[in-house]
Amino acid sequence: MTEASHTEPHRALKTGDKIQLTDPKGRMHTIVLAPGELFHTHKGLIEHDDIIGRTEGIIVSNTGGIDFQVFRPRYEDFVLSMPRGAAVVYPKDSGLIVTLGDIFPGAVVVEAGVGSGALSMALLRAVGPTGVVHSFELREEFATIAAGNIADFFDGRPDNWSITVGDLSEELPLAYGDGTVDRVVLDMLTPWNTLDAVSSALAPGGVVIAYVATVPQLSRFVEALRATECFSEPQSMEAMVRGWHVDGLAVRPDHRMVAHTGFLVIARRMAPGVLPLEKKKRPQGSAAAREDVDAWTKPEVTEAAVGARVAQGKKLRRVMREAGKRLDREVPTTGSNTQESKEDQ
Repeated sequence: MTEASHTEPHRALKTGDKIQLTDPKGRMHTIVLAPGELFHTHKGLIEHDDIIGRTEGIIVSNTGGIDFQVFRPRYEDFVLSMPRGAAVVYPKDSGLIVTLGDIFPGAVVVEAGVGSGALSMALLRAVGPTGVVHSFELREEFATIAAGNIADFFDGRPDNWSITVGDLSEELPLAYGDGTVDRVVLDMLTPWNTLDAVSSALAPGGVVIAYVATVPQLSRFVEALRATECFSEPQSMEAMVRGWHVDGLAVRPDHRMVAHTGFLVIARRMAPGVLPLEKKKRPQGSAAAREDVDAWTKPEVTEAAVGARVAQGKKLRRVMREAGKRLDREVPTTGSNTQESKEDQ
């Protein structure tokens, strides 16, 4: 597997490395190092040659006397600044997916809905060089963008990552036999439609974890999991992150926070033929009316309906060109299955 250069902080900064410059006000600028190039600000210039060959954690000054800290971008920095075709899974959620989904070194992980590649990067780090991440994506343009971002992040396409363009329900049984997948991560509009294929591919004890945006999606997926009788009682949650302002005795919560981004639903595969324990429930006063159930479950789930922001038209084509541009290599558009392709994107 191609390792990410920014996971090796002892390495000297070199041509082609992406670095982050931070000024005294906390403003961050991301640049790609190149001999002879200049970083321009309205208050002066920084020569790339003053940084190339040195280590991270240094201070460089521009021609106007302004100091900048120099570091390689962290995972969060990279994800929030990379080209996007679709909304990314935020680090606060990808961290929970990796830990609560128990993504372990050497695991075989299937991901459905690659988006712009943010979650794929976290999964690849977690499985390590001995594990496998196989992503499935319906839209070819998103697969192209994700492959470029992933190759950019790892300084080359990881050998243990593959992507298939197609419907998970149709492609997963062709790619994996029954009980051969350790973990399945679903980041898609209608994850309940994939449960037949997912339940067959998952090994007993395997984990399925879904990332959904809205309450109706959350409800439908949980009830669909229960209806299969193949999974343990689902856990549902969301994460919110609030920073704090700390300056001497002035200590208070920040005015802004990263609140709702999505819900996580986690369940484990039961052994074949074994029914999950039935959850004890309080008796309900009356059954839900049919029209209420129809209003909740029948409407088509679309990106617009759940408020997803997706690049379109000229912006989408621009993002496709930018993803992986740092590597200065040409990558063919993702086809039906790019597992055999070793080209970087």
